[in-house]
Amino acid sequence: MSQLLGIIQRLQTMQSMEGQEEVPQRQFEVNGKVICQVKYFSGTGTFEVEEYDKDKNKQTYQFDDIDAAAIEIFDIVQEEKAYR
Repeated sequence: MSQLLGIIQRLQTMQSMEGQEEVPQRQFEVNGKVICQVKYFSGTGTFEVEEYDKDKNKQTYQFDDIDAAAIEIFDIVQEEKAYR
């Protein structure tokens, strides 16, 4: 549960950066490997989650709810940990 809380806190920090010229973004890693990147678009209030597979192909998901975005990121992290 603390890992999910940490993800939510990182997303909240991104939301608090509204008004900057650059789109806030964060990467999430497992064992030093970037497994997804998240961007926050303050104009629409949406999060974009890019998930990377082992071949560095990506899938992109859009979320307008911070909890849904956090759960998706948590699932991606857990899946990568289970895969290793």
